[in-house]
Amino acid sequence: MLYVDVPTLSEFKSLHAHREEACVSIYLETTPLSQQWEASRIALGNLMKTAAAQLAEKGIDKNVIAGMTEKIESLQEDFEFWRLQAHSLAVLLTPTSIRTFRLPNKLVETVQVSDRFHLKPLLRSITFRNAAFVLALSENSVRLVEVFADLPATEVAIPNAPDGAVEFLERDIPNEIQQNPRVQAGAGEKIRLTQYARAVDNALRPILAGRDLPLVLAATQPLLSIFKGVCSYPELAEDTITKSPDPKSANELASEARPILDKLYAEEVERMKELYDNRVGASRGTTDLSDAARAATYGAIEALLVDIDEVIHGTVDETTGAVTLAGKDDADNYDVIDEVVSRALTSGAMVLGVRRDDIPGGAPLAAILRYPV
Repeated sequence: MLYVDVPTLSEFKSLHAHREEACVSIYLETTPLSQQWEASRIALGNLMKTAAAQLAEKGIDKNVIAGMTEKIESLQEDFEFWRLQAHSLAVLLTPTSIRTFRLPNKLVETVQVSDRFHLKPLLRSITFRNAAFVLALSENSVRLVEVFADLPATEVAIPNAPDGAVEFLERDIPNEIQQNPRVQAGAGEKIRLTQYARAVDNALRPILAGRDLPLVLAATQPLLSIFKGVCSYPELAEDTITKSPDPKSANELASEARPILDKLYAEEVERMKELYDNRVGASRGTTDLSDAARAATYGAIEALLVDIDEVIHGTVDETTGAVTLAGKDDADNYDVIDEVVSRALTSGAMVLGVRRDDIPGGAPLAAILRYPV
């Protein structure tokens, strides 16, 4: 089992806003196999030694460095903590605090020292999720399955959902409905199936409210078309799983949903590329890093295509967004692209991590702007 605690968007915004003279960001690979976590404990200690050397070079007081090292050593000795891990671990350390996040995706081992946290690896889990819901709907049952990028699928309880169309159709029908000419003409079953689908939709609303993940429907006709006609969730995918979901496990449904999710993501990337092409002529699109940094600082980025693996060291002015590039990675600078992405995300921009070939001009990023800057 994977133990995961990915930061929420509000937590991410808080972490991004944090500024302190000594901020250490450590990312390392871990394992859910408790008999193999000793290597991760050792790796954490070695990464902290690297961080301590950078802190000393920056001129941080040795007592402060010793206190930060002590926090890491205490974490290393917390055997219950190491017993419950996922595939990667993020450790965000300051002289006064330590935060950890267990992540489902495998990350490259890294340590960054600056006046702010290095958060790009967290963006993979927050923004670039290959996640969705699958609604397995039949006349026999209703199941909601949550699909994750790197975790087994899980079934989600649906309070107040009908047990199935069979049970729903057997309920007593009020006299006024029985006297309806359409019911008497033989349309009664379709009417009742529509009522069943609407009852399922109503039961889903509290669960899906405020969510923006795709919902993939697994059903057969006529229930498939009927539910699509009454569904109120705006992220219902057009493509569906058309074979009966009854004999399928949660993981089998997730496997059949993934090609649909891949297609949705590819279509979203193409839409953003087309939008960029339409905006660039009006000075509302740019692949220039300096222009994108300034736009992110002013909250002008509407959407961002970014090569999440690209790293460019330097600084971004807090007020103007001016970029100063650095020749090396040290405690006085940070990843400029990470900073641009974080600023864009905290101002409500849509961010998509893509391959370099999907970015116009093969640039590290492409920003679509709300207005020219």
